Amino acid sequence: MQAPICILNSINDSEMKARFYPPQKLLGVAFTLVACLGLASGQLNAAKPNVVLILMDDMGAHDLSGEGSTFYQSPNIDSIAAEGLRFKNGYATCCVCSPSRASIQLGTFPARNGITDWIGAKSGLEWTRPNRVLPAEYEHRLPDEDVTIAEAFREAGYGTFFAGKWHLGDKGSWPDDHGYDENKGGHDRGSPPGGFFSPYKNPVLEDGPPGESLPIRLAEETADYIRRHQDQPFFAMLSFYSVHAPVQTTKPLWQKYRELAPELPEGQERFKVDRTLPVRQVQDHPVYAGMVETVDDAVGVVLETLEELELAENTIVVFTSDNGGVSSGDAYATSNLPLRGGKGRQWEGGIREPLYIRFPAAIKAGSEDATPVTGADLYPTLLDLCGLPLKPQQHVDGVSLKPIIEGGSIDERPLYWHYPHYGNQGGEPNAIIQLQRWKLIHYFEDGRNELYDLDNDAGETSDLSLSNPAKTQQLWQQLDQWLTEVGAKRPEPDPRYDPKQTQEYYRRIQTANKQRLEDFHQRILKANWQPNAEWWGSFQTVD
Repeated sequence: MQAPICILNSINDSEMKARFYPPQKLLGVAFTLVACLGLASGQLNAAKPNVVLILMDDMGAHDLSGEGSTFYQSPNIDSIAAEGLRFKNGYATCCVCSPSRASIQLGTFPARNGITDWIGAKSGLEWTRPNRVLPAEYEHRLPDEDVTIAEAFREAGYGTFFAGKWHLGDKGSWPDDHGYDENKGGHDRGSPPGGFFSPYKNPVLEDGPPGESLPIRLAEETADYIRRHQDQPFFAMLSFYSVHAPVQTTKPLWQKYRELAPELPEGQERFKVDRTLPVRQVQDHPVYAGMVETVDDAVGVVLETLEELELAENTIVVFTSDNGGVSSGDAYATSNLPLRGGKGRQWEGGIREPLYIRFPAAIKAGSEDATPVTGADLYPTLLDLCGLPLKPQQHVDGVSLKPIIEGGSIDERPLYWHYPHYGNQGGEPNAIIQLQRWKLIHYFEDGRNELYDLDNDAGETSDLSLSNPAKTQQLWQQLDQWLTEVGAKRPEPDPRYDPKQTQEYYRRIQTANKQRLEDFHQRILKANWQPNAEWWGSFQTVD
């Protein structure tokens, strides 16, 4: 019988401990009991779709062969788009990880839920770089009173599972505190403590044999969960730590992509300074390419399991990423061209993502749609596709994409971003509104605005704010009003600001550091290059 399993999974020991439970969660437990009693009475409802939500870390819009890369190889991920619906204008809700991950869990934009930076980033007077404003304060964990997507599915009798990166709060705010029955690897850290090969040094993931691949292990944990719960509807989230730093791969994969790397034309530089930091202009990092292939293999493990168990037809598979590829800062690992910028930055390269939904029972293979959509839309969309009640008071910024899936459309709407922080990758404190073809970026340092026509300038090379002041003012007023309505926190001037210090700080980055980057990334392609004695120890590039 599935009912006893369902009850034990839904009301586990940790939930029986005396702790505060908001009314929404108590109601959720009651719904779960009703659902499980329904199962006990023989109402198995086998027709309910399963859900597998696959979330990448730091994968850019063009980091896949199916998205136009001629260097990276990703046949398994590409197959999700080829066999389902590809959104040509998919977006994360932030240019860094924790905020966009919170949006997926909550269905709200970062400005509303308060998680506006990666959790652990310094803010206020703790910020010590010589910048003009102080990064705004932000929330450091998911709010207990909100109902996550996992809790919504668990209310409906689904088994819930999480594997991989969480980064949404310290202990007490981990996946099993927010609706997930099982958690393999999700805790407060944003990068894998032991790197991408065992030993993992992860408090909620047992080490494998030395050198075991982390993405493959997470995929196998997900596949194991699917096998154990194939007779019960499930919501499984596979949230890879890949392709976040540290950038690591095996020697054979490095060798493969070293040989496949395009030769840089004579006189062309690999990095170009864009306002604050050097930005990578070419996809030729052989270690990063090896990471892409490994995580693609891991996705294949899960897809093959669904096929093997004959679950693929009735399983919704979603694939997306949490922010743009790292073209500056961190490991300077990829290029997002023709999009400008990357992770941590305000331009399209920082927020545009692959976003695919495969559901053979309802979606025609090879479908595409140009509607701008975000990670916040996944919460209501997945509930809707599974025939479950929506929670409009919770996922207030997300909308169901089911009408698009059925061949229709959704109402036109503005999209908003709010990042009142300095990114490690060169981003500046900003807020964004996108409406129709127009995108306005407001900068909190000096109050200036940039205006771009994305239909005719996807690379954001021509700022139209001076030539179209009426549209600029209209969009800024709409953005400013929305920020006020949702209680968005804004940066304050830094009383320690010294413009000479700032000028010298960026001068060093844009000269000496840029040359070190050029030299280092050229060495990675040399036949005798070796990062360490074992090939799965950590290494990083210069900042």
